[in-house]
Amino acid sequence: MQVTIDEARCCGAGQCVLAAPEVFDQRAEDGVVVLLDATPPDGESAAVHEAVSLCPAAVIAVED
Repeated sequence: MQVTIDEARCCGAGQCVLAAPEVFDQRAEDGVVVLLDATPPDGESAAVHEAVSLCPAAVIAVED
């Protein structure tokens, strides 16, 4: 699994962090998503896909 994000379009909702905290975080100063693990283990797959579906700005892309 390969995860990419488009920081420029992030609205800072934080839903990705709640869904997959091992993969995503937010910058303290503006709430923009930070990708902690671009190639998370298979055990994070469901959480990452949930984060994709919850992202209101659709800034997360996953290639399985």
